[in-house]
Amino acid sequence: MGVAADERQALSSLLADLGPDAPTLCEGWSTRDLAAHLVVREHRPDAAPGIMVPALAGYTQKVQDRYAAKPWDGLVEQVRRGPSKFWPTAIGPLDELTNTAEFLVHHEDVRRAQPDWQPRPADATRDAAAWRSAKGAAKLNLRKAPVGVTLRTKDGREAAVKTGPDPVTVVGEPIDLLLFVFGRDAVHVDFEGDAAAVTKLQSVSRGL
Repeated sequence: MGVAADERQALSSLLADLGPDAPTLCEGWSTRDLAAHLVVREHRPDAAPGIMVPALAGYTQKVQDRYAAKPWDGLVEQVRRGPSKFWPTAIGPLDELTNTAEFLVHHEDVRRAQPDWQPRPADATRDAAAWRSAKGAAKLNLRKAPVGVTLRTKDGREAAVKTGPDPVTVVGEPIDLLLFVFGRDAVHVDFEGDAAAVTKLQSVSRGL
């Protein structure tokens, strides 16, 4: 299996263990809401566009709420199974391309919302995938940052992801950098740069 498939299975097991009412890092979402989101994303092409398009979000929310009302065990099993074999991301390489960041981030959304969470041990394959995803997502998600942004892993790998004045370097493990790029606060990262510029960058990240 690839990283996306591994993270899907790990997240599904965690959802089953925690139950439908546990918190997540996604504001306003319990584990039930997060599971429903993942199912809608992979099973409802009519509703999935509203995940990204605000004008369509109302319909997507109605569909997601209907899935969230389903029995918990069945909902988790749908997440675990993934899409049908006719869905494009059922193909392994495409699954890795489109779902690695999704399942890495959402797995951590659940893990890190729990009071006793700890960083996972390093894993070369997973960390390489997180680093690739962080670099790619940062160029889109941080495009409106009013400062320059460089990501740097603790072992010294760097990527300039946004040009601009008052550059800020964000330093952390690959999974923490990925979560920062997606606007999560439960991260272990350090900042190098002018304090005012760091504040501006943090404001943009928290608004994602």
